[in-house]
This record gives sequence, structure tokens and C-alpha cells, in this order.
Amino acid sequence: MENRELRPGPRATPVPESHLALSPQRITVLDDVRAHGPARINDIAERLGLHANTVREHLDALVGHGLVDHTTEPARGRGRPAKVYRPMPAADPTLAGRDYAGLATALAGHIARTSADPEGDARAAGREWGCDLARESDYDTADPHAFVLDLLTRLGFAPHDRGPALGVALPMCPLLDAARRYPNVVCQVHLGIVEGALEEVGAPVGPGLDLLPFVEPGGCRLFMPEPTTPEVCCCPRGES
Repeated sequence: MENRELRPGPRATPVPESHLALSPQRITVLDDVRAHGPARINDIAERLGLHANTVREHLDALVGHGLVDHTTEPARGRGRPAKVYRPMPAADPTLAGRDYAGLATALAGHIARTSADPEGDARAAGREWGCDLARESDYDTADPHAFVLDLLTRLGFAPHDRGPALGVALPMCPLLDAARRYPNVVCQVHLGIVEGALEEVGAPVGPGLDLLPFVEPGGCRLFMPEPTTPEVCCCPRGES
């Protein structure tokens, strides 16, 4: 069996990829536009041996998916102006993820360098973010503990509830690189998100709420206070 060194802390959250349900024939049309664009419908139909109406249907769908764009060229002679189709630059879903993570790292570094209380400021920012996420969520808030687990799942932490004594294991982190470089900032933001979400749904916070970053191989550990009767939310709101 292969021996692998286990590094304390979670794994990076995988970046989701977009999958479009394109038929083989539609993919063939897309490939033709990418190879020969700007291209006219009749030219594509002739190259692929398809009827022009079939090509037009595929192109309309590809335009709707944002994979192809079209413009109108002046008419040749007495004919009508013709549409020509060009490929759109393919979106790279991993690029957006890297850009977001890079921005988060830069912001965490700025807070760490300039704030007189980096951990306090980071937690306050996370708390406000958590309140906003809870307000916008359509999850059931009757069980605050389950609500937070759903929220953390949506954010990419893949939480596993181990019970009151062992807390919630967080085997993944959506901002792992930033958290490793600035744990006192990023991890406090994450703890603040939980705190703000709990406060927004009237659940208790304070003693018992804690996040232990990189505490074990394969994850961080979150602890939440035991649920009690919901209280009045004390999240900051805009003044009327």
C-alpha cells in the first residue's frame, strides 16, 4: 500500500465544471464554426452534408448557449443579407475559481497587514456575510444546526456532523490557499459566517462556538453551541 504523508487541514474544494447536453451532430456543427468561422449556414451545411435548416437549428441553439455569435454581412449582389457565425471564446470554469481565490488571498493579506485587529475585523466581516447568506437562503431554518450544515455544504466545505462531542468535520475548503497563508484572517471569516447565520435565525452564539483550523489530517473542526429556544436576531441591519 502506498504511504502518503497526511497534511493537517482540509482539501481544496473542487471547482465545478459546466456541462452542456449537446448532441453529437450539434458538437460537429460547433467544431465546424470553430474551424472555419466566420461561416455561413450554406457553407457549413455543404461541408457537413446536412440540410441548411438543420444547421440553422443547431446554430440557434449554440447561440443560446453562448458558444456561438452571429453578425449580418452585406448582401452579395441582389441577395438578402446573410448571417455569419463565429465561435465565442470558451469559458474556463477553473479560471473564475482561480480569480476568486486570488482576490480572497489579496484581501486577506491586506487585512493582515493593515488592520489593528485582523482577527476581529475578519470575523466581523464574516458575521455580516453570514447574516446576508441566511437572509437570502431558501433552506428551512427551523433547525439552526441543520441550516448551518446546509449553508456550509453550499459554500463548499462538505461538512460531516460527528455529534456534539466531536463537532463538525470540514474536509474541504473553498479558499484553502488563502487560509494556509492567512489562517488568522480567512478562518475567522469562516467562523464569522457561521456566527452570523446562527444569529440571523435566532440561534445561540458565544460559548461553544469555535473553529479549529488545520487541527487534523484531512480537515478543520467546527463546534456550535447546543440549540435552545430561538432568540431575537441581533444581526446589524440598516437603520430605518
